[in-house]
Amino acid sequence: MGLILLGIFYLGFLSMKIKFPSVILYILFGILLADHLNDNEILHIASEIGIVLLFFLLGMEFSISRLGGIAKRAWPSGLLDVVLSFGISMMIAVGFGMDLFSAFIVGGVAYATSSSITAKLLDDNSRMANSETEFILAILIFEDLVAPVVVAILIGMGSGGSFAANDLLFLLAKITGLALLAIFLGKVVFKKFDHLWEKIEDEDFKTALLVGFSVAYGGLALFLGLSEVLGAFLAGMMLAEIRYLHRVEQTVVPLRDLMLPTFFIYFGTTIELGNGIPMPFLLGSLLVWSMVSKVLLGTIGGRWYGLSKKVSLRAGLSLCARGEFSVVIAATAIGTVKVMAGIYIVVAAFIGMLLFEQAPKITNKVYGKSKPKKKDLKVPGT
Repeated sequence: MGLILLGIFYLGFLSMKIKFPSVILYILFGILLADHLNDNEILHIASEIGIVLLFFLLGMEFSISRLGGIAKRAWPSGLLDVVLSFGISMMIAVGFGMDLFSAFIVGGVAYATSSSITAKLLDDNSRMANSETEFILAILIFEDLVAPVVVAILIGMGSGGSFAANDLLFLLAKITGLALLAIFLGKVVFKKFDHLWEKIEDEDFKTALLVGFSVAYGGLALFLGLSEVLGAFLAGMMLAEIRYLHRVEQTVVPLRDLMLPTFFIYFGTTIELGNGIPMPFLLGSLLVWSMVSKVLLGTIGGRWYGLSKKVSLRAGLSLCARGEFSVVIAATAIGTVKVMAGIYIVVAAFIGMLLFEQAPKITNKVYGKSKPKKKDLKVPGT
């Protein structure tokens, strides 16, 4: 485990130097070490804690009021994203002979844009103040909300046996019940969390409290046959409106940053490339469509959001990278589907980064460069 942590340090440092997503480097590291780390229980447990903390902190960004505000403005574009990136990708997989469960996994893998890669690229390219950035972030947030539900449905569908319409309704009822319990606890019980937080002076106890709470609610979700990812997200939502939110986040973030890379490494160890690239024609079709779907999302959804044609195209080209949420969904797959999904994520992340970098040049070629507005200069004394 010590060598893994040293590898995480080196790959994280390397990713900053070469400006390449660390997520992809961690997956490749896991693939290289698959023979030595396969079925490593310590790595597996660390990876589970890492992904739980990721979604716990993500949930803390979404209060009930904020969720309502995002949904009100971004839901048309968000639903278009679900249809294009998830629905049609699923149909493509079915067209290549996949069963519905495997096709659902493929649709989920192709659906979510990488929040970490996209946010980092926006910052690195000084595009945070651009007019399309608010739309991009709204889509990322919408996808962040959908992803835990997709994972929960996949866990329910993959729990064994047949999966009928009644099973889906029961699954959605459990998701709704878990969410309502989280809202109740957040509004009633955790109103006094600020007082408890002030009384705890030892930082170690605070870390134990938060990690224990997130893992426990994730465990409740698993007990109900749902995903620990959804439980952790809802656990974070309970704390979203507390006064000392920033201090709570500061307590958990260092542990998340330490544990999360182990999830991507563990995922890499589960990918077996000994038999070559599985389903190459399906893989190629998905890669092409996944890029086209995000460009269409930008050009159509961006216009609905109030952006110009040029800015909408630039937004679409900036949403193509896949990453962490695709990995979470791919982790529910087995066999050749998992191998294909792993290859897809690595290639899609790389192509998405290139399209992001070239987005301003491409939009300038299509619509021309924006002409700077001329200012009327007044000569003193006239």
